[in-house]
Amino acid sequence: MKFGTSGLRGLADDLSDDVVRRYVYAFVQVFPHDGVLVVGRDLRASSPRILRAVAEGAALAGLRVLDCGVVPTPALALECAARGAPGVMVTGSHIPANRNGLKFYTRDGEFTKADETALLQALEGPRVAHEARPAKTEKCGAAAAYIARYLEFFASGALKGQRIGVWEHSSAARQVLPEILTGLGADVVALGRSETFVAVDTEAISGVVRDQLAGWAAAHRLDAVVSTDGDADRPLLADEAGLCVPGDILGPLTARALGARDIVTTVSANTMVEAMGHFLEVSRCRIGSPYVIEMMQDRITDGARSVIGYEPNGGVLLGFEAELDGRRLPPLMTRDAVLPIVAVLVAAAGRSVSELVLRLPGRRTATDRLTDVPSDVSAVIVAEVLAGGSGLIPPELGAIAAIDTTDGARMTLDAGVILTIRPSGNAPELRCYVEADGSQTASTVLDEMLARLAARVAALRTT
Repeated sequence: MKFGTSGLRGLADDLSDDVVRRYVYAFVQVFPHDGVLVVGRDLRASSPRILRAVAEGAALAGLRVLDCGVVPTPALALECAARGAPGVMVTGSHIPANRNGLKFYTRDGEFTKADETALLQALEGPRVAHEARPAKTEKCGAAAAYIARYLEFFASGALKGQRIGVWEHSSAARQVLPEILTGLGADVVALGRSETFVAVDTEAISGVVRDQLAGWAAAHRLDAVVSTDGDADRPLLADEAGLCVPGDILGPLTARALGARDIVTTVSANTMVEAMGHFLEVSRCRIGSPYVIEMMQDRITDGARSVIGYEPNGGVLLGFEAELDGRRLPPLMTRDAVLPIVAVLVAAAGRSVSELVLRLPGRRTATDRLTDVPSDVSAVIVAEVLAGGSGLIPPELGAIAAIDTTDGARMTLDAGVILTIRPSGNAPELRCYVEADGSQTASTVLDEMLARLAARVAALRTT
């Protein structure tokens, strides 16, 4: 088990009941609370068992446990903020079904890297015997509060006339997202519900899924198809043709729609946001919501009054109280999938999603990853790329004009293409990001890069 950029992650079998109880018991010993812990889960097969162990760990410390059930992670974060209580979300987010994790929230919000250190130090102390005994839980209405958040902010009927497909699969938002869209006036078409867990990575949409989205859009005459990853903190939005809108386009569109003037995003995100010329300042950081939040807080401390953060996965973090025709939306400093979905659909009202995107500067990104790549292999490849070895970069892209090592290897090439290669912070994966002039160029370069990276991974495994 180890912490990545989105909480504690590992194989579900390694998250044994005893391990979970130990982590949760240590968590509530270290971080302040008023005797209450808020918990929730996603729809993975292992999540109900792990949630029971979470509740047992809290009960061992004498806490009341408020169970939100299956709920989006941002809905649990909202409930924690409203109650001033810590929380634990059982989720593996977008990673494969055989993995899972714990995402912690303190009374102050999302878990920081400093918080991780404090928790790990507590676990190294004297071990407390954790008996397996049932914990009493109370029901929590986090989903209802989350739905109300958006129905009360966006105008009634804001989506009237739009026909929206919701790919439900095994998303924790498959109940709340249709209710929000319907409540705003949309005609909602339910698509593709699954009773087994589907790992949806919004930064790596497969060709099969892309074809499926296009087929749904045509068959049902849809204005858009929307969905999320497993715990609904990363959005998926496809236009009327079923073409996916990248997360680092959803972020700037959402920021503009909400009146944000200061942006925090990751080093891997599309430079289109600077080219828009709309925002006062764009700040960049390492990949992962803890780093985005840290920089957002720094910007707020420096006097920025309307900060939004986002990542290439599409998750948006609201750092200020947005206002729309006198209605107010309080800050929520955690990744959220529903906010960018609704904000962009509302912004596209009266025209199409594709038209909204076409009016932006023409830089586009394409991303994907190689799975089952050990972190040490990924580290070797990143080092080789930075040293100019292994012939991984296609020669037609030219020489490396600039390098940024904030997170992995980000290289600006003479041909104008930007490549980023980095190990995933959540799973044994090697990720590749490509930015170029136009979607087709970005996709073509990505395909070649993935083939070259796969060959190099195979070669390293045989040595």
